[in-house]
Amino acid sequence: MDDAAVVRLDDHRVLVQTVDFFTPVVDDPYMFGQIAAANALSDVYAMGCEPFTAMNIIGFPSCLEFWVLEDILRGGLEKVKEAGALLVGGHSIETPEPLFGMAVTGIADPGMIIANSGAKSGDLLVLTKPLGTGIMATAIKGEIIQKEHMDRTAQWMAKLNKEAAVAMRKAGATGCTDITGFGFLGHALEMATASSVSMHIAAEAIPVIEGTREYAEMGLVPAGSYRNRKYTEGRIMKKTSVPEYLDDILYDPQTSGGLLISVNPKKLDILMDSFRAAGEELPPVVGEVGPADPGRIFIE
Repeated sequence: MDDAAVVRLDDHRVLVQTVDFFTPVVDDPYMFGQIAAANALSDVYAMGCEPFTAMNIIGFPSCLEFWVLEDILRGGLEKVKEAGALLVGGHSIETPEPLFGMAVTGIADPGMIIANSGAKSGDLLVLTKPLGTGIMATAIKGEIIQKEHMDRTAQWMAKLNKEAAVAMRKAGATGCTDITGFGFLGHALEMATASSVSMHIAAEAIPVIEGTREYAEMGLVPAGSYRNRKYTEGRIMKKTSVPEYLDDILYDPQTSGGLLISVNPKKLDILMDSFRAAGEELPPVVGEVGPADPGRIFIE
């Protein structure tokens, strides 16, 4: 259930590999390139590693002007440079609509790997980005989103999980997963199942992108949310006091979401100090790990 494949090369090195691509979630091609690259790089960060190389995966329709493709590629390249990795090539085909992503490789010491199967009872759960990108993308497609909400959402999606990966390595995080297509609850459930623990989530602590509640209450919930509900059916226990809009957000499929990090309470200060030193917003503690009822999530 890990976010990337880890292959041992020898006693001192492992290869970390992942791939991801999708169709546009924003109108601006440059920003789309940045978001798609950040999303692909995220799976390597979720393993506690640094990306080493990336290769473009491109689908592009002949009906669009070439500058659109140039802007997509420029956005992706700049995000790879920000990550400190090398863009070493790629492959393109003609498709009915644009698609873009990357295959990403990291090389790491085996001791650096942070799997999603290591969460321990008593750990605290930290979420490094707010939720709501799927709902916001639906509002963008419906052309009813406010510009400030769209811009803020794009900024969060384009943000690398680089500093989060550094912070969790410093703090000796026990487990991690990035929050993407299965939504917060889907990925948290995978982590709980792989670690043979339960998770207790404090609903009021969940960070949400500004404006998400408004669009969720309008019914702008993507189809993937309903698939995520089915995937987690019978394993999510929710208090009736949790509002419906927040319930929708917890199932919302994310694009380039944050990391859900499991960390020993005694090392939480180390984690937060690393974020603080990097000039990052301090991520909230959204819950804790429990020993009973393994493979279940309790929303309280």
